[in-house]
Amino acid sequence: MDHDVEGVYGQYDVHNGMAATQLSGVAWQKSRHSNSQGSCVEFARLPGGEVAVRNSRFPDGPALVYTRAEIEAMLLGIKDGEFDHLIAG
Repeated sequence: MDHDVEGVYGQYDVHNGMAATQLSGVAWQKSRHSNSQGSCVEFARLPGGEVAVRNSRFPDGPALVYTRAEIEAMLLGIKDGEFDHLIAG
C-alpha cells in the first residue's frame, strides 16, 4: 500500500521512508533462514501496533511502516504460496 502510517514514536512522526535509526529501542528481527551474508529484511513491532521493515544490509537506511492488517495480509499470502513465483528459478 502506498500511504503513510500516522503515529508518533518518541519525538518522531512515524512514516514510510523515515530513517530506521529514528526507531531506537525497538527489537529488529530477521528470519533464521537469512543467508550467511545477513542479506534479509528485518521487522520490528512498533508501540502503536504498526510494523516497520528495513533492509538488514543497510540498517541505518529507510524503514517502511505498515499497519497490522497490511502485514497480516502479506503473511497470509506468503503462507498460501502467492509469492512463490518471485523466487522460482
